[in-house]
Amino acid sequence: MLIPTSIKLHKASRILELHYGNDSYRLPAEFLRVHSPSAEVQGHGKPILQTGKLNVALVGIEPAGNYALKLSFDDGHDSGLFSWDYLHQLALRQDELWRDYLDALAAAGQSRDPNESVVRLML
Repeated sequence: MLIPTSIKLHKASRILELHYGNDSYRLPAEFLRVHSPSAEVQGHGKPILQTGKLNVALVGIEPAGNYALKLSFDDGHDSGLFSWDYLHQLALRQDELWRDYLDALAAAGQSRDPNESVVRLML
């Protein structure tokens, strides 16, 4: 298990910065929100595509024991516990996971923009 040596929340830029020794990673709030390990996002074996999260922000970070962080987002989502291992995997695979997410949105005809997602759902 790799535990960050430093964790910084940059509220203005909506970035969670993780340091692992000499390595650092900047994870946007939107990326973390759409990859939350919660049942609401991961479903029960079938992930639920998150749409309209472009402007989501992190509003809180709390330790969950010695194994995870509980992240709270301004859209009310706060049920995912991001284990140290999961956070590290998100950091290492950020580019790949982000491409997969954008591809899934496009395939579903959905958008990162909450206004576009609402309009499409109403049509």
